[in-house]
Amino acid sequence: MHRSDSAAALEALLALMARLRDPQHGCPWDRAQDFKSIAPYTLEEAYEVREAIERDDPDALRAELGDLLFQVVFHARLGEERGWFDFAAIAAGIHEKLIRRHPHLFGAEVTPGSAHEQSQRWEDLKARERADGVRGDTSALADIPLALPALMRAGKLGRRAGRVGFDWAQPEAVRAKVLEELGELDTALAAAGGTADAHVREEFGDLLFALANWGRHLGIDPEEALRGANAKFERRFRGMEGRAERRGAPLTQLSAAEWDALWCEVKREP
Repeated sequence: MHRSDSAAALEALLALMARLRDPQHGCPWDRAQDFKSIAPYTLEEAYEVREAIERDDPDALRAELGDLLFQVVFHARLGEERGWFDFAAIAAGIHEKLIRRHPHLFGAEVTPGSAHEQSQRWEDLKARERADGVRGDTSALADIPLALPALMRAGKLGRRAGRVGFDWAQPEAVRAKVLEELGELDTALAAAGGTADAHVREEFGDLLFALANWGRHLGIDPEEALRGANAKFERRFRGMEGRAERRGAPLTQLSAAEWDALWCEVKREP
């Protein structure tokens, strides 16, 4: 597709969005939406893009990227209706930021270095912007979205704090913190009589946060690790379902020993 074709396709999409939001003749559902009601769909489409990537499905990826682009166009239209910004302002803003954050290409620096070095440079530039109050928040923890998955956000919070010196020196120290938090959870559970009261939930959260930071020190993305564990559990559970079905054994009638035997069988599969 040539540049003119891309521009025409984008203009058509923007025009379609305006038509959907037309106060008199638009779609009732589209007209009823606002930023808050659309936000969950935006997150959902981003996850569907990721799923298409993981399935290595180019057709699905193209379609899901289109759905995600439509979300950006929708938000842009809502902003334009309020006089806040339009799609052109969004595009111009990210263009300017990318120029600013690639000084090795567009500024005085001329050596891009390795991908790791560039990643560090990117974080340094973002930290400088926060310190200068570019986004109005000078905290080292600024701009970490609340809507991120909690494990992912825990890792980002830990990395940001570590960049200014608040961190464990070695993975072993984080492991000790994990054991400490586990002990505090056991104590809270005992005090609550084995029920999940507010204190137990708090200590459980502290344990998860410590585990996320241990993963960070080990070079493990906790979100990716849990996604892998979820996929492995699902694969094995479906394997148990298949074996039970072939044997005519209703799942709800299996004993604990039979479940354990099935689990051991599927674990032995490659």
